[in-house]
Amino acid sequence: MSLSTLIFRLNSAFQGFERALFGALTGRYPPGDFRLCLDYLPQENGNLPQKKGILEEILGDGFLFAVPKHRRSIEKRWKRKFGNPDYDLKILLPRKDIRTCNSCGDDHEAGVLCPTCYKKVIDETKLMQEAIQKELKLEPVEQEVVVMYEGEKDNQPQEYWKGKRIVEMPKPRPQWFSENLLQKTTQKGADTSDVKPSELG
Repeated sequence: MSLSTLIFRLNSAFQGFERALFGALTGRYPPGDFRLCLDYLPQENGNLPQKKGILEEILGDGFLFAVPKHRRSIEKRWKRKFGNPDYDLKILLPRKDIRTCNSCGDDHEAGVLCPTCYKKVIDETKLMQEAIQKELKLEPVEQEVVVMYEGEKDNQPQEYWKGKRIVEMPKPRPQWFSENLLQKTTQKGADTSDVKPSELG
């Protein structure tokens, strides 16, 4: 045993005894902890090992946060993945509110107009708006505006068109666009009991 090793062991023993005695008197360490020497030996080349601090000894090489302490049950895992049938179900289910349109045959949601059939109504409405804007331009609308298709002006007497602005569409009326769709639903001071729009169907 070399002299340096003997001196290091004696120094470590005195430090351990002093630490254990101080801990026993102050209550910081258990009274049975009388460590007279360290667990490690100096290296063979004579270099003394580096002493670690208290915080480094406690933490070590890493420190873990928010580690789960209890195992999650299978029921909870399945509810997180697939949902709860009583509240929010996350799995894909077949829809039962899909209907088939009688006119075009496309599928659509129940209680909603068929988007394929309604698209022709949107296109026809846009054409009517463009014709009205082209005819009236920026003039103030003080009279009733009537939209007509080809060959419909002769079906009504001339007195019917007095006090009205006529906008003609340069094409025949579509078959699905009935004339009663443009009738007003209410009139002021009606003398008859007929309800408009009339001649439905």
